[in-house]
Amino acid sequence: MKLRQLLPNCKNLCFDTEISSITSDSRQVTAGSAFVCIKGPSVDGHDFAKSAAEKGAAVIICEKDLGLSNQIIVEDTRSLFAQMCATWFGNPAKSMKIIGITGTNGKTSTTYMLKTIIEAAGHKCGLIGTIQNMIGDEVIPAKNTTPGIYELSDLFAQMRDKGCEYVLMEVSSHALDQDRVKGIDFEAAVFTNLTQDHLDYHITMDNYLEAKKKLFKMCKTAIINADDDYTEKLLSGLTCKTVTYSASSDNATYTAKNINYRADGLEYELVGYNTICRMRIKTGGKFTVYNSMAATICAMELGFSLKDAAEALAQLEGVKGRAEVYPTGRDFTVIIDYAHTPDGLKNILRAFYGCKRGRLVALFGCGGDRDRTKRPIMGEVACSYADYVIVTSDNPRSEEPSLIIEDILEGMKNTSTPYEVIENRGEAIKFAIENAQKDDIIVLAGKGHETYQILKDGTIHFDEREVIAQVLENL
Repeated sequence: MKLRQLLPNCKNLCFDTEISSITSDSRQVTAGSAFVCIKGPSVDGHDFAKSAAEKGAAVIICEKDLGLSNQIIVEDTRSLFAQMCATWFGNPAKSMKIIGITGTNGKTSTTYMLKTIIEAAGHKCGLIGTIQNMIGDEVIPAKNTTPGIYELSDLFAQMRDKGCEYVLMEVSSHALDQDRVKGIDFEAAVFTNLTQDHLDYHITMDNYLEAKKKLFKMCKTAIINADDDYTEKLLSGLTCKTVTYSASSDNATYTAKNINYRADGLEYELVGYNTICRMRIKTGGKFTVYNSMAATICAMELGFSLKDAAEALAQLEGVKGRAEVYPTGRDFTVIIDYAHTPDGLKNILRAFYGCKRGRLVALFGCGGDRDRTKRPIMGEVACSYADYVIVTSDNPRSEEPSLIIEDILEGMKNTSTPYEVIENRGEAIKFAIENAQKDDIIVLAGKGHETYQILKDGTIHFDEREVIAQVLENL
């Protein structure tokens, strides 16, 4: 592709040449590449421009004068790179309906619910998310909740070429803040909730909200949780069509009425203007009410019927690592869940607290190199809702697990809830199962779908399902 085709609106384009590839990673530069210098949170691509030129880059696109003969200076390299990637792959996003789901918790479940509804109606979907990326039933491993700019355009192209009509995306605050989805016209966007997370990156909740809000300035229709504390700020200034949903108030477009919680799921009536339908979901907890409402209402805004959406969700067995029941064959229950924020932990524990007959046991840790302020809060939450708590490790990364645990214990100082500290997560799970009592519900929080653990020395294989199976086999 010619450089002029990639940069049709560039005012500083003073030469043209054939481009063999485009990249913002200097390690991937080959002869004829266009290298785009992007300044990231920790690495500045401008520092690698000379290396890229020496490798044979045909053009260096940058935001400042680097003294290179083949440089092109532009105002915003990140935005330009997004446009270049879309052009390189033939603007694939324009041939499909893109739906974005954002929020602290609930993105994955809502995305899978929406995929279930759309596919039940006979339409092929692409999915981009935390657990994995999918093209129909084909699974593609995911590295980030939202891929990088180039990888995202590549995925869109694969989805288009394999006949996808819809793409359902989890859109992270990092991706929004870093303009990884800039230029995408979202058919609809869903806001699930906003609670404390990622403050190591965003610093303040207001910054976190502003990052999320970017998505709703890029969509035709916004489907928004009316019960969230930040909804009023989120709605302020939006010009797109807005549809709200609530599980506690009539001051929303749609409301959940007569909610009936059970250990094996829930039922409620979805009520809106001239609309009512009985919803039956096989996953429990109030968070499931919100997630299923978001998915159903989004589907309706896309033109699918409420009746068909309800029938599709009634058949959905659940999402891996989201309130996932591990079949133990014993007189106690083990739940695997991704909850790794104070609100997420509260939601999963509260969901099972209401239907427990024995003890509710919470096993959790906190990630290293992430927001330290949420650690004592999660300790306090665990002690507030569980009958017994086991504090362990999660993904400690470069931090010492024992120091992370100390931060968690700060929030448990004034509790009367009994607890145990077992740093090794495998040993902690073994302890929980070996000491399980009749009718106990053991919630393993934090890892969810993950099959690895990130330690100081590297990433190791760690699948909680395998650990549980081995412990049960030796009981």
